[in-house]
Amino acid sequence: MHNKNSKNSVDLNGQTVLVTGGTGSFGQRFVRLALDRYKLKKLIILSRDEHKQYAMQQSTEFSGRSELRFFIGDIRDLERLHMAMRNVDLIVHAAAMKHVPTTEYNPMECIHTNITGAENIVTASIYCGVKRVIALSTDKAVNPINIYGASKFAADKIFVAANRLSGDGGTKFSVVRYGNVVGSRGSIVPLIKQLTEEKASSLPLTDERMTRFWISLDQGINFVLSSIDLMQGGEIFVPKIPSMTIKDMMETLAPDIPRRIVGLRPGEKVHEVLISEEDTATVLELTDRFIVCPPQAPSVQATHEEHGAKVAPAGLRYASDNNKVWLDPQGLKKLLPPDSH
Repeated sequence: MHNKNSKNSVDLNGQTVLVTGGTGSFGQRFVRLALDRYKLKKLIILSRDEHKQYAMQQSTEFSGRSELRFFIGDIRDLERLHMAMRNVDLIVHAAAMKHVPTTEYNPMECIHTNITGAENIVTASIYCGVKRVIALSTDKAVNPINIYGASKFAADKIFVAANRLSGDGGTKFSVVRYGNVVGSRGSIVPLIKQLTEEKASSLPLTDERMTRFWISLDQGINFVLSSIDLMQGGEIFVPKIPSMTIKDMMETLAPDIPRRIVGLRPGEKVHEVLISEEDTATVLELTDRFIVCPPQAPSVQATHEEHGAKVAPAGLRYASDNNKVWLDPQGLKKLLPPDSH
């Protein structure tokens, strides 16, 4: 997914890195890859789940790593973030409430975590002199129709605008926005696997037309790392990733189980959008990604253009139903985590 313009060459050696939501699917895999690739000064895992932190500490792949620090805390707690971010060079912000039905039922909790939490990350990062912050977003933040998407839309705006608060030489904030992670907790692949093992009589399909963007966990992490290397502050980085219909995914993973149409859940879209044609920001293009440049920051756009980025066509709509790249069954199987086969 990388080209000569955006190859992952970020150097984190000797740095202190903090990962919010570090015990989640993304966080744990990010920690593993970061420990393998870099000689970090410290790697701080901030999360509010003490059981998951304990399990991580006891696991064979993380026990005995002197760089690791496990820090119980909530991004809703600004004072705790001030403690956690002392002498931190880079923050990867992965903590969020993400489950659409849960957030629809608990909208205020979603707002507290995803929006107030983003504001707290910005405030504490500037106060503590953190050099770079990169936040994870979602396709659901574009033209949102559910509270999760709306909260991430607001969070994206907060992180982009934060660069004006931090000023020249201050903290740089950027965002990465991508689609569904194949095999992540709570996603459709583990559900299909579970129903197959239970010998279910049918699989629930919301809509035969439904399409989604797909990316593997390692691809997502590599994209985050390469975006850290590229970031000037204020960009939203969007990878060029393939689409697949949910129907074709089910046929690939469970060909012998019939499907039953159950209809869209509240807050669910038929297709997902990563860049909207209504976006008034300037969108640049590299061979492996789009860069949504921050408004009123022409120097950011100019820097990326100097390094080979081109202005994308006006009115670009990058959606899972009009994608140029589609997954076939073999491509899907290559993206699956080993335990999903």
